[in-house]
Amino acid sequence: MSRPPSEDRERLQAVLEALPAGALVQGPADEVLAANQRFIHMFDLEGLVDLSPGAPMRPVVPLVQSRFADGYGLPGTAGDILTGHHRIHRTAEIPLADGRTVRREVEPLRHAGRHLGALWTFHDITARKRREHDLERDNLALTELARQRNAFTAAASHELRTPLTSIISFCELLTAPAGRGGLATEQLSFLEAIRRNADRMQRVIADLLLTTRMRASAMELEFDSVDMAEMLRDAVLDRLATPEGAAVFTVLDCAPGPALRGDRHRLQQVLANLLENAAKFTPTDGRITVTATARGHFWEIEVADTGIGIPEKFREEIFTGFVRAPNATGGGYPGTGLGLAISRTVVQLHGGTLTAGGTEGEGAVFLIRLPLSGPGPVEGPGPVEAGA
Repeated sequence: MSRPPSEDRERLQAVLEALPAGALVQGPADEVLAANQRFIHMFDLEGLVDLSPGAPMRPVVPLVQSRFADGYGLPGTAGDILTGHHRIHRTAEIPLADGRTVRREVEPLRHAGRHLGALWTFHDITARKRREHDLERDNLALTELARQRNAFTAAASHELRTPLTSIISFCELLTAPAGRGGLATEQLSFLEAIRRNADRMQRVIADLLLTTRMRASAMELEFDSVDMAEMLRDAVLDRLATPEGAAVFTVLDCAPGPALRGDRHRLQQVLANLLENAAKFTPTDGRITVTATARGHFWEIEVADTGIGIPEKFREEIFTGFVRAPNATGGGYPGTGLGLAISRTVVQLHGGTLTAGGTEGEGAVFLIRLPLSGPGPVEGPGPVEAGA
């Protein structure tokens, strides 16, 4: 037994009222089949037009369009409704005169090959559009601030480099055998301290400039075949040549393995940063261990020390520029927090990972995992956590 038309209309009306959007169902003869209260209130149509079942659509269209913002038009909207072009899915975002924005969707209704009309829905997306606008405005402001910061960093670094070069040059002249003259041992030690700190300032400036370039544009890497054992040996020897590096016992253990496709200079810079960190936070009676092993499609390099370690909740934050763990800042250890941020970026550009582990108070463990073939999708085991 078929249901009476009145019952079908009630069911249709109930469905429309349950929708979270303004909705109108248009019949195949361009007549109104049903419209919910959200649609009526959205366009302030109460008492202005007949929206009862069977009423013509023609008077509804201009009233809805009159709510659009000045200068906005949907060419052919009225014609689309009246000539049957509503038989395809259509979507548009429409600004209204009162400042709201609605998203209109037209969904054709078909059954058994028959065209039964169309469902028109109107979602109020004003809040979403406002958030998008605010986010875009904030992004523009942040972009400008970043540009100004980068320009300042570059200018300040350039201004600092010139006097530092002079300081280092004069230190070299004064400490050279021909220039020592009557300088006492204590005076020579003062000059060495000046030279050592000037060198450190130059490294900080180099990190600042590199960070600025990385923010302004992607770092360019020069990929070639890298002998891992040779690169690690050079990085450790370079570190041992410094007073800080020579003060801590360092062990290197690199198992035989295939060459790696990477930028040797940048990877050695990563190792230098990790070794400098290890030497800085490890007492003179401590130990630094560098181990490297090829596992499947990856090289794994671990730099472990017996220093102050890293608090667990800071093991991700320390890879953010200018962020340092509390036991590093509170302990009076010098540093900017840029080295680890630069190192992770370099490793990620190689398609690898750099993670931190260890135990606070007992030592830190940094694990580098690099794909043999360089950046790009490779088959192999998933990421290994630091300290695993």
